[in-house]
Amino acid sequence: MPDYNIGKESDVSRLLTCISDCNIIQIVNDNYSTREFIYKKRLITPQIKSAVEAFPIVVISGARQVGKSTLLQNEFTDFKYISLDDFSILQQAKTDPASLWVDTDRIIIDEAQKSPELISAIKLVVDRSHRRKHFILSGSSNMLLMKRISETLAGRAVYFEMLPMTYSEMENKTDAPLRFFDLWEEAFKAAELQATPINTAALILKGFMPPLIHLADRRDILLWWEGYVKTYLERDVRELTQVESLIDFKKVLDSLAVRTGNVLNQTEVSRDSGVSQPTVHRYVKLLEVSNIINRIPSYYRNRTKRITKSPKLFFIDAGLSVYLAGYYDEDSLLHSRERGSFFETMVYMHLKAASELMVPKAKIFYWRTTTGKEVDFVLEHGKRLLAFEVKLTQNPTFNDAKNLLAFIEEYPQTTRGILLHSGNVVKWLHSKILSAPWWWVWE
Repeated sequence: MPDYNIGKESDVSRLLTCISDCNIIQIVNDNYSTREFIYKKRLITPQIKSAVEAFPIVVISGARQVGKSTLLQNEFTDFKYISLDDFSILQQAKTDPASLWVDTDRIIIDEAQKSPELISAIKLVVDRSHRRKHFILSGSSNMLLMKRISETLAGRAVYFEMLPMTYSEMENKTDAPLRFFDLWEEAFKAAELQATPINTAALILKGFMPPLIHLADRRDILLWWEGYVKTYLERDVRELTQVESLIDFKKVLDSLAVRTGNVLNQTEVSRDSGVSQPTVHRYVKLLEVSNIINRIPSYYRNRTKRITKSPKLFFIDAGLSVYLAGYYDEDSLLHSRERGSFFETMVYMHLKAASELMVPKAKIFYWRTTTGKEVDFVLEHGKRLLAFEVKLTQNPTFNDAKNLLAFIEEYPQTTRGILLHSGNVVKWLHSKILSAPWWWVWE
């Protein structure tokens, strides 16, 4: 937490805000502000509720502060809630796990990855109770990537990933199905229109973590991200693995931040950070396990085709990558050479969130040939494909759709191509290619 001069009213207000955003207290109406902290519904809630009734174990992973605990405490009030962030409960879980659920058949265990021993006990009680007991396990680590946990729960658990808050969730537009789902239908039609513009740069700069919604002052936003990175480095990283040098880890983290939205070249990261390549590889894996980054594979059906096959790297929140890259104001962001990649990172998070709502979840790829043709995202759901191109422009033209047309020609089963941009006009660039503001798709 930053240093404050408690004698100043403005600093008292910021201190209270910081404490509140760390989930220590909640401020509804205080003397320094008329802001109200109101629970915002999440799009993924119906899927989780359905799974809870059908399966004995539901696992929800996601980076810290994406809203896992808030959702669980607001939507599952009939469950007993415990958190292994509480040291005494953690000790209890390690020594006598059955005592945690002796008085209930429905239990939420937050930060469950902290006690792998607990997972074996849960497996045992689920089997013995003939799946009468229901568990929701939540954690800031991706438990699908934690081998011991995923193997123990095989055949008993379903997994969900929570992401930062999408634009539609921030705007409380969660009651109707997303337009994203209509895009998969062959018969989908959209009228050309001009919508109200939004400040995309400001959204990218701020980020999409739920606690940031209530912050307006740029200084407070920077303080929040500063605390977030510090907590992640000093708490989560040390809990997950033995890191010899947090300084080296931070160098790798910063080096990756300017590469978000790009094909990952670990040799370049090693050279730029001064950290050995094997260590870079281990740190990248650690960042993935702790839900800070995702890697998406390249798309190809024919393995003899000449395409780029290295994965593409994305930070889970564009605001985090912008902060780590050192862009602290809108002007510096707009003039940065990485601004297109940050925009693409924001779109990726929304595509990922929408894909999580599909059953089964849609798979996300990118497509790039060795001759330079590239489509930013390819979504696959069964035999259906959607291709997305992301352009940081307010006035896309037919020329911007050439790579989408090349992909559709290569894969004619593609339902359509969508060119997402930062402007406010929806229009057709081709009979199979729609250009639209990035946020319009998730309305």
